[in-house]
Amino acid sequence: MKILRSIEAADLEDIAIGGAILGTGGGGDPYIGKLMAQQAIKAHGPVKLVDVAELPDDALVVPVCMMGAPTVMTEKLPQGDELINAFRALEQLLGRKIDAVLCGEAGGVNSTTPFVVAAMTGLPLVDGDGMGRAYPELQMVTFTMHGVSATPMVLCDDKGNSLVLDTVSNAWTERLARAATVEMGGSALLAFYSMDGATAKKAVVRGTLSLCAQLGETARKNRNAPQGPVKAITDLLNAEVVFHGRIKDVDRKTVGGFARGTASFEGVEEWKDHTFKLEFQNEFLMAERDGEVLVTTPDMITVLDAETGMPVTADSLRYGLRLVTLAFSGHPEWLTEAGIALVGPRYFGYGVDYTPFVANSAD
Repeated sequence: MKILRSIEAADLEDIAIGGAILGTGGGGDPYIGKLMAQQAIKAHGPVKLVDVAELPDDALVVPVCMMGAPTVMTEKLPQGDELINAFRALEQLLGRKIDAVLCGEAGGVNSTTPFVVAAMTGLPLVDGDGMGRAYPELQMVTFTMHGVSATPMVLCDDKGNSLVLDTVSNAWTERLARAATVEMGGSALLAFYSMDGATAKKAVVRGTLSLCAQLGETARKNRNAPQGPVKAITDLLNAEVVFHGRIKDVDRKTVGGFARGTASFEGVEEWKDHTFKLEFQNEFLMAERDGEVLVTTPDMITVLDAETGMPVTADSLRYGLRLVTLAFSGHPEWLTEAGIALVGPRYFGYGVDYTPFVANSAD
C-alpha cells in the first residue's frame, strides 16, 4: 500500500493547529489530542497516512473520536487507553480484523485522536474524515448520507466503563450515546461507523488531515511574516475576513452534553462602530453582523487570534480577546439538499434558511 507520508510526533504540532482551524470552534481542545497522539507515536512509532483510494474494496475501516462538551474535556482528561479499548472491543464485535483507521471529524482533539489508535495498532490512517470540519452531533457525517450505520458502536470512559449500542438510525445513535456520555461525566471515547473500503471511497471527505498539516504549517511559517498569519490562512482557505473585533460578552452554558452560547463583539480598526455576534453549539454555527445574518452552517466560520493567527475554540472565548473571524464555503456534500437537512441552520433551531456564503460578497 502506497503511503502518502509518515507522521512523526513533531508533525502533530501543525496537524493539531490545522485541525482547530478546520474545527470551526469545536472538536475539543487540540492540545489534549496532540499530547495523546505524540505520546503514542513516541512509544509505538510513526503513523502511515494513506489515501482512501489505496484501500482494497473489502478492507474494514473504522473511525474513532471523542464525544462530549469541549468545556468538559479541558478538565476531564482521558486516561489514555479508552480509544484503543473501544477500537478493540468493536473489532471483536465485528468478528474480523480492522484494516485501517479513519478520522470521525477534522476538528480540534478529533483531528489527532485517530493517530493514537493508528500508532498503537500499526494500522494505516486514512487521509480524510466524515465532515471536513467539526459538527456537534454524531449523525452529522457524510457517512450518514451514504447509508453507513453508526452502530455497532462502543463507548468507553475514563473509569473503565464500556457500552455497546445497536440502534435503528444514526439519529437514535446520537440521542442514546449523548445520554450515556453525560452519565460518563460529559465526555467519552468511541469507535463507530465501520465500513468497507468501497464505501469509504465514496463517503470519506478526502485529504483533510493533509489540509490540517498544511494549515498548521502556514500559521507557523507566517507568524513573523510581513503579511501575518491571518492573511496567509485566509488565502489558503479561499476565505474572507468578515469581522475584526474584541469580545465584549460571552454567554456560554454546558447543556445536554453540548457547550451552547453566544459571543458578542465590538469592532476595531476597519470594523469600528460595527457589531458582530456568533452563535455556537460546540461549533460556530451562525454569524450576524450589524444585526443581519451573514453566514450559517453548513458554510464554515472560524476564529483566529488577530496577532498570532492561532485558532480560538468556542470553549476558550473570553472577554477582551481581539479576534478575526473568517468565513468560507462548506464541503460540496453539505451544500446538497440532504446535507442541509442534516446540518442546516433550521436543524439547530435558527429561524433562517441557508443562503450560500460567497467570499467577497459581504463587503
